[in-house]
Amino acid sequence: MKAAELKTILKPLIKECIKEVIFEDGVLSGIISEVAQGLSAGAPLVEQRKPQTKATKKVATERQQKKQHERKQLLDSINKDAYNGVNVFEGTEPMNGGGTPSDTPQPAGIFSDTASSDPGVNIDGILNIAGDRWGKFI
Repeated sequence: MKAAELKTILKPLIKECIKEVIFEDGVLSGIISEVAQGLSAGAPLVEQRKPQTKATKKVATERQQKKQHERKQLLDSINKDAYNGVNVFEGTEPMNGGGTPSDTPQPAGIFSDTASSDPGVNIDGILNIAGDRWGKFI
């Protein structure tokens, strides 16, 4: 049986079944009532904020400063007790390149042999050197 023949046989049957469900089981009235409720709901809710006054801004700023101070105190107290007050990273320098989490070695990048503290090349005065001839270089 070809797809076109199957379609001509099944389409009227499915159409009839859908009509029976919608009209006989009361599905259509439920759909209509839900749509009507959605239409009569009115405008959507919109958040309205009160403009902040100087007093509320001041309170918010003080609260934020207090949180930062408490956080700093907590971190200081944790760090003070850790390792009996010894700075385990004293005298160390950052690595040039980090390790890779994969098992296969990765090829070295172009900056793999450059120290992380290297300032690089200063190009601040490049426009002053070229002057008004800069447009010719572009």
